[in-house]
Amino acid sequence: MVQFTFENAANLWFLLALPLLVLAHYFFLRNAKKRALRFANFRALKRITGKKLVTKNTFILSLRLLILALVILAVSGTVFWYEGESNKNDFVIAIDTSSSMTSEDIPPTRLDSAKNDAILFIDALESETKIGVLTFSGVALIQTVPITDRDRVKEIIEGLEPIQAGGTDIPGAIITATNLLLDNEKGRAIVMITDGSSTIETFLDASMQHAVAYAQEYHVTIHTIGIGTNTGPVGYLPQYYNVSAIYNEDNLVNISQATGGVYSHAQDRDELINALQAIADQSTRQNLRRDLRAPLMLAALLLIFLEWILVNTRYRMLP
Repeated sequence: MVQFTFENAANLWFLLALPLLVLAHYFFLRNAKKRALRFANFRALKRITGKKLVTKNTFILSLRLLILALVILAVSGTVFWYEGESNKNDFVIAIDTSSSMTSEDIPPTRLDSAKNDAILFIDALESETKIGVLTFSGVALIQTVPITDRDRVKEIIEGLEPIQAGGTDIPGAIITATNLLLDNEKGRAIVMITDGSSTIETFLDASMQHAVAYAQEYHVTIHTIGIGTNTGPVGYLPQYYNVSAIYNEDNLVNISQATGGVYSHAQDRDELINALQAIADQSTRQNLRRDLRAPLMLAALLLIFLEWILVNTRYRMLP
């Protein structure tokens, strides 16, 4: 996917100056012709020099329009996005710590399996990768911003505990994790491990759509890993209550597909390990950004120098 975005989009209004520059050019050109025609020897000078005393200078006009457009695009914070290879991607690992993750259908529990294998995922990433950790239940909590200290990240993950109440806010987790990656100029990816049951704002589909659109706006890829089965008992209630921990696959499929990520359903520990390893292996393929402000300004400066040379040589006006 190739796309241009603008960090200071309001400055694009200055592009309206381009047609004004064209109007001004031809207005002053018309006045220059009127002044030239006042001289009686106008035609004689033209025969002597072999040149028009007043020219349209459309090339110079085009050059100045291009210079102005480049400067406006530069101050507008133009960013070029493309899909490419990168060895320095940043990740946020978002782990569901809601009560449904205490289900024991993936022993010892869904959460314990997610923690253990998230650590294996960290070991599979390249050394310069920054990793953040986010937990979510009724609210999303930042455990650490993206850092390169792997031992610290592992320590944080190992210490995660389930939250026995409060629901599961997947949209909030997506928005918070995306915010953690905004300063990253290379690949941005979220690995979300959850059973997919969003019990916060359950009946507001717009909430999930808004969160996914927010991730798309900032070119964040979300890999979702569904952990659990449809028959797993809720771990915090006695099994004789016969209450199953809900597994919602549709949410996770939609999130990953919309953001270009990978969805995996880990019904057992081996599948969870394989899903995380697959994401680690593909971590070099990401949406990358290139800030074009400096190149655009440099191009404008070079064209200004070229324009100065031309108006003082080939397009120099006769005295």
